[in-house]
Amino acid sequence: MLNFRFAVISDPHVAIPETIWTHPNRFHLVEVSIPALEVVFNHLKECNLDFLLIPGDLTQDGEPENHRWLAQQLSTLSFPAYVIPGNHDVPSLDATENTIAFSEFPSFYPKQGYTDPKQIYYTCEVFPNVQLIGLNSNQFNSEGKQIGKLDEKQLFWLKNLLPTLSGKVILVMIHHNVIEHLPGQSTHELGKRYMLENAPSLLELLEQYGVKLIFTGHLHVQDIASHQDIYEITTGSLVSYPHPYRIIEFQQDDQGHQTINITSHKIENLPEWENLPEISRNWLGDRSFPFMMRLLTSSPLNLPVAEAETLAPKLRNFWADIAGGDHLFEFPDFPEVVQKYFKKFGAVNEKGLPELIDNQAIIKL
Repeated sequence: MLNFRFAVISDPHVAIPETIWTHPNRFHLVEVSIPALEVVFNHLKECNLDFLLIPGDLTQDGEPENHRWLAQQLSTLSFPAYVIPGNHDVPSLDATENTIAFSEFPSFYPKQGYTDPKQIYYTCEVFPNVQLIGLNSNQFNSEGKQIGKLDEKQLFWLKNLLPTLSGKVILVMIHHNVIEHLPGQSTHELGKRYMLENAPSLLELLEQYGVKLIFTGHLHVQDIASHQDIYEITTGSLVSYPHPYRIIEFQQDDQGHQTINITSHKIENLPEWENLPEISRNWLGDRSFPFMMRLLTSSPLNLPVAEAETLAPKLRNFWADIAGGDHLFEFPDFPEVVQKYFKKFGAVNEKGLPELIDNQAIIKL
């Protein structure tokens, strides 16, 4: 038998007060990052956890002060915590006046998985017979632009590692999505930047060695998606509606049958932020119009601007409902083709039937 319990906090975007900067189109509330983490940490201390996973976007934008604050807080927890970098944590190859260099990331988190300060990916046993693989999906192209991809050196390392882990439960943590969580995510101009460019190569490798669990962030939504026998659990941002985090219990019986029980929690109130969900839902809604216009006028809908302008206001809470998970979309007043398109974003299975598993679920692996 094997039984362990762990938590997942994603995209906390830590910003100590003196580092916070204001951008009119920012979708997340970094202002609540510190009090939100304090509330969650206090709860998790009561949950008899074996470890904590944080799949990236640890900081607002890679500021050394924010990395130091988080690393210090994680080191004081009564259970081990493991992290990987998100795109916000290593925004450039070289250090700037306000951000760390890409190569510096491991040196900030020696107690959170990075025992080798020269390698930005790692593996470690997090519980007897349970192996965590922390991957880095942040790369830079020839023009210095950040992209979501696994480099060849890392893939080679993974190909050599997986055969040595036979018989172990393997947990993979990576920032960018490997499995689609939105319709057409891997090809849509608005969705593909959240996907790993070489996701098929990684999935093929994981499938070959029987890996069943991937934990991601980046998208800021509560969603569970699957490919063959692999489940990818992406967790919404702690500083964006609905401010979620997860507690997951893994069980394996004497016959080898494996089950995960997923419970999601959401922050409702913080000091000076009473009714936080309502505030952050409105925050998203107030910034939704340009995004919805792009979605409506781009492929596959390609609506005329005038028509899109009439529909976009009615989609004010669309992204907030996506982020919350387990939502079913019905827009009976929309043209039929638009209705069908948005219905696909709901919590439905391949047959179009409701499948509410994004927040609370028991999954047999």
